[in-house]
Amino acid sequence: MSRAEEAARRAELAAASDRAESVKAQVLIDAFLVDVAAAGIAPEPLRANLYDGHTVKTDKRGWYLRKNRSVAIGADGGYYILTVPGGLKERLRGVRLRPTPPPLIVGKGGRDGETGDLTEFLARRLAQG
Repeated sequence: MSRAEEAARRAELAAASDRAESVKAQVLIDAFLVDVAAAGIAPEPLRANLYDGHTVKTDKRGWYLRKNRSVAIGADGGYYILTVPGGLKERLRGVRLRPTPPPLIVGKGGRDGETGDLTEFLARRLAQG
């Protein structure tokens, strides 16, 4: 097997692992949606941070998971990273968020220090009411 084939195989295995992780994480998110509905915790309008530091409105409602409001669960069950590119147009009109595959570890690979199991973040948000 050539080096290129080995690299492609490793990438394929990593992608499969990420997909399996996202499926497990989505199950946790779906349970969270049931729990917040049962607790009567309404979603709020989500805001995103542009790379230049400005905060802008989005087209989604949901619940923030991190203290710095950089990650949220949408009312639609999507997992949203709330740091996005943009400029003046986005500051005026807002941004349309696209869900990303949810991880089991929030903040994995990040450098701001607030990382942990998705279950912990969901439980903490539910407890906040």
